[in-house]
Amino acid sequence: MLVYVERNELYYDLENLIAIFVQKSQLSFLTDERAFEEAVLRGEEGLKLLQTPKQFTAIFFKEGDAVDNFQIALSGEASLTPEMKRAIKKRLYQFLESHYTPKSKWGILVGIRPVKIVHELLDRGLTPEAIRKQLSDDYLIQNEKIELMMAIAARERPHLFPVDSDKLSLYICIPFCPTRCLYCSFPSNDVRKKGGLMTPYVAKLIEEIRATANYVADSGKTVDCIYIGGGTPTALNAMQLSQLLRAVSESFDLTKVIEFTVEAGRPDTVDLEKLLIMKQFGVDRVCVNPQTMNDATLVKIGRLHKASAINEMMELVRQVGFKVVNMDLIMGLPDEAVTDAVRTVEAILTMAPENVTLHTLAVKRASRLNEHLEAVELAHDDDVANMMAMADQMLRTSGLTPYYMYRQKKMIGHLENVGYAAAGCESLYNMRIMEERHTIIALGAGAVSKICHPDENRFERVANFKGVEDYLNRFDEILAKKAHAFSELTMQTK
Repeated sequence: MLVYVERNELYYDLENLIAIFVQKSQLSFLTDERAFEEAVLRGEEGLKLLQTPKQFTAIFFKEGDAVDNFQIALSGEASLTPEMKRAIKKRLYQFLESHYTPKSKWGILVGIRPVKIVHELLDRGLTPEAIRKQLSDDYLIQNEKIELMMAIAARERPHLFPVDSDKLSLYICIPFCPTRCLYCSFPSNDVRKKGGLMTPYVAKLIEEIRATANYVADSGKTVDCIYIGGGTPTALNAMQLSQLLRAVSESFDLTKVIEFTVEAGRPDTVDLEKLLIMKQFGVDRVCVNPQTMNDATLVKIGRLHKASAINEMMELVRQVGFKVVNMDLIMGLPDEAVTDAVRTVEAILTMAPENVTLHTLAVKRASRLNEHLEAVELAHDDDVANMMAMADQMLRTSGLTPYYMYRQKKMIGHLENVGYAAAGCESLYNMRIMEERHTIIALGAGAVSKICHPDENRFERVANFKGVEDYLNRFDEILAKKAHAFSELTMQTK
């Protein structure tokens, strides 16, 4: 299908909405109206979307003729209200549904944080029944997804509300990995190429930790949740990891911290010494992320270890005695079938993790997967949906149930990522970052702080430089931005 749509404030939403009905590989977006008209006259199927301040119009072309259309009257204002945007998306969805079968159960939702909507409606005093009706009527979401949203919101609510503006979360980024995985789009640097930057990076990061601790103290707030991610934090050697964690423990009062996570996702970066260092400095939650327990797939995605190494690492993790272990899995990895996904879930359940996060493979723009897409056969949408459904059933049977969720751009099957947890083992950080009602101060290259303004239901992003070299060379600029952000937090307290 050819699509002509002018670039405007709805462009991204419209592009993703159309992709719910037509595979993106079969879509071509044109910005030249004349080229579009010539193509549809030749018999190509096309959709023309026009927007003026007073009207939104959609026209569907088939075999050279305009066969269907609709118009929505607009207010005439320069910018659309959220309600008007939703009305346009809803009408376009219904229009496309009369010609195609939707490939998603999420209705018009294309954003990454669906459960935020439920929390906002709860804040307005709506009953669960009224919220379900609104999700169905206004967003066209199917019942299966509505019930998932409602269950997760109910589980998150006691942890997130009422908002405590005196508490902060701390995120620390270690943007190094032993290799870059096929699907990865995070700010990560291959240790084999940039390992020489790790020592100066840790030194600057410790400076940022100490400066941030001073800002926190001056603001009158308290850090109660710490998450060290990346990258792969355990790509640091034992000395570097010890220096980093010592700086954290000396800078912040860890007796006030109720959750302290380190991503130790790659078994080829972890040994007993590093785990003992983590335990010594108060880490109580670790992430052991196999993604798959299929050796052939591990090779394809760029991992340097076998599935058996995950079992060996888990034995060490249990020996050291962390409170909670999370394991990440990806559904829809290249050449994997439903049976492969089931075997992976069976394998990780024998290790009894307290948390499991099910990810749907997303083809991210900055990933190697996107660069070599023509050489990779992606799983079919229906197969990935079956993988997710089977894994969901198995995890629930084992006592792990959904506690947070998010979506991403370009996910296979327009599905979702869901975190599962045993009762009392929910990750506070994961819930906070998804629902965006809590300030998260982020440190390190590529890290983005989110300064929450709960009274206004908004947050402000404060981004560090993404590249490690820029982080090292422009460090003073980062501290200046941090100081400004904390001046606003201090004003909140006063």
